[in-house]
Amino acid sequence: MEKIIIVGASGGVGSALARRLGAKGAALHLIGRDEAKISALARELDASFACAEAIDEAALAAAVEQVGEAKGLVYAVGNLNLKPLQSITVALMEQDFRVNVLGALVSVKAALPALKRAGGAVVLFSSIAARRGFPFHASIGASKAAVEGLTLALAAELAPKIRVNAIAPSLMRTQLAARIVANEATAATIAAAHPISRLGEAEDAAGLAEFLLSADAQWISGQIFACDGGRSTLNGRN
Repeated sequence: MEKIIIVGASGGVGSALARRLGAKGAALHLIGRDEAKISALARELDASFACAEAIDEAALAAAVEQVGEAKGLVYAVGNLNLKPLQSITVALMEQDFRVNVLGALVSVKAALPALKRAGGAVVLFSSIAARRGFPFHASIGASKAAVEGLTLALAAELAPKIRVNAIAPSLMRTQLAARIVANEATAATIAAAHPISRLGEAEDAAGLAEFLLSADAQWISGQIFACDGGRSTLNGRN
């Protein structure tokens, strides 16, 4: 059975996407680092699952390789380490690169035989910070920019059998950003900086990912799609 693999399925966007796809009868293979969360979601959606950390290359590869045929792979793993330049260490940069870039590379590499058999699609996640400068975003911005380079390189290498695209969201109300959006005044200020004046929701990115996995997107590859309320290209209200 052809499955869609979601790495990071217990996170905000990953779980939203899993539920969207599961509601439409898609066969899913869910991967996450929290065994309690990922097993509960798998039971809810009648999906197969595996536990793995994105920074554990061997475990992540083994978790992805369990699928015989895959018509889709989504790497919905990321972090949000916001620090001033003076506080950024080599270890922090390496961690961000491993989570955002190497995890994506390992996942695609492990799923490649299964994706080739089914002619699948890959969706990765970048960030608005890859192309627009924000204070304290040096580490995350650099690693997400590398994700965009990886997206283009893989799209070129794996065509025409496999499509590869990426989504670049702005700040969303997910657990990843909980410490930022918990302050309502801060959240309101950031929301007002978007022409569509609200913060993103997990469903916003999940809906776009669902489209990119679908047959409706079969002539789309090598693209970076902003999902940011217009913030990357338009002036906000303030």
